[in-house]
Amino acid sequence: MTNEAERPGPGAGETGTGAWVVLPTYDEAENLAGICGAILRALPGGTLLVVDDNSPDGTGRLADELAAADPRVRVRHRSAKAGLGRAYLDGFRVALDGGATAVIQMDADWSHDPADLPALLEPVTSGRADLVIGSRYAPGGRVEDWGPGRRLISRGGSIYARLVLRLKPRDLTGGFKAWRASTLASLRFDGIHAGGYVFQIEMTHRASMARARVVEVPITFRDRRVGQSKMSRGIVIEAFLVVARLRWEELTTRFHARR
Repeated sequence: MTNEAERPGPGAGETGTGAWVVLPTYDEAENLAGICGAILRALPGGTLLVVDDNSPDGTGRLADELAAADPRVRVRHRSAKAGLGRAYLDGFRVALDGGATAVIQMDADWSHDPADLPALLEPVTSGRADLVIGSRYAPGGRVEDWGPGRRLISRGGSIYARLVLRLKPRDLTGGFKAWRASTLASLRFDGIHAGGYVFQIEMTHRASMARARVVEVPITFRDRRVGQSKMSRGIVIEAFLVVARLRWEELTTRFHARR
């Protein structure tokens, strides 16, 4: 179900024209108004798509109110929580169908700074990249407010995926990304394994397999301002298993191609 009314697009000279920001939400009512305002200030010519998984705290209703007040905001209502990856894929389809030239994905909890949006988008709009990763682990990037355990899981997950899948980016588990719309549209969404945060690894892997130009822009990642982290042991286990499966599928495909 969606309440996306037909609205005129932004003016041609505005910052972020043609860019859509896909913002998945689940119980983010405390963060939503502030983060939406900051995103629209950073990309005044962009479109913000809130993808809400039927949040019990009223996030979806608040998103509808924001959309009614600002034509740059749209809302995609989903019937239930089905994982971050599924919410993103749904939002990507809406953005691509809506004529996006670039698609940005980010979290709603302030861990991704909206002020970084122009720098994240620039390599795409200038024609230098097909996928830009807001990277905590590229030179100049950093993480704040995390304890040693969380840092180990995040950094270790990126290193593990990088080694197993033979990928170049340093930050493979982060979710702050800008896509060239044509590159995103060329990737097959069917068959994606991941419902959780490993979705980020899988999408970068698919882009790399498609020979997309991937660059990293350093960011400062901060822990969420309010609410609780959605990281769990199940998400970590899923990441380990899906990365191994992706490598196995890649090797199997190459083997059959040589026969």
